[in-house]
Amino acid sequence: MILSLILVRNLSVENPGKKQLLLETGVSFLQDFFMGILGEEGKQYVPYLMSTVIYIGIANIAGVFGFTPPTKDMNVTIALALMSIILIEYAGFHKRGLKGFLKSFAEPVPIMLPINILEIAIRPTSLCMRLFGNVLGSFVVMKLLEFVCPAILPIPFSLYFDFFDGFIQAYVFVFLTSLFIKEAIE
Repeated sequence: MILSLILVRNLSVENPGKKQLLLETGVSFLQDFFMGILGEEGKQYVPYLMSTVIYIGIANIAGVFGFTPPTKDMNVTIALALMSIILIEYAGFHKRGLKGFLKSFAEPVPIMLPINILEIAIRPTSLCMRLFGNVLGSFVVMKLLEFVCPAILPIPFSLYFDFFDGFIQAYVFVFLTSLFIKEAIE
């Protein structure tokens, strides 16, 4: 929140500053990325995906500043996965209507009905466990490295696990969510 307040202070249309241009470039990149996946039909879901990738990305780098990453708590990853699956199912319902939505469970052949229903439970579980497991695993590895060699060794690994791996996990979560939304609206 503090970073948001700092970045949006003194915005100008005629004379944008460097931080405004950097912020607009970041927002444009994320919008173009998600619009490339979802297309014009999915543009109403882009703000959720952008917010989620920023939240997970910032949450995952909290370890650099000495905080426990919120995504290390399974409750947070469950909540994120549930919000995503509700949005995915809403997108399918909104696009197809009730009849088309219910009919989609029997596609491509009616015998697929149980598997398609089971998929509703599998998707959020997969999203949740993938994010939680990777964040928890990197947190445990970092604590072990700090215990074994507390002086120098944790620094490069912290850069990898907290930054690179944290951003990769944020990317994977929203990328899969956007692919599921795209599948629901096709």
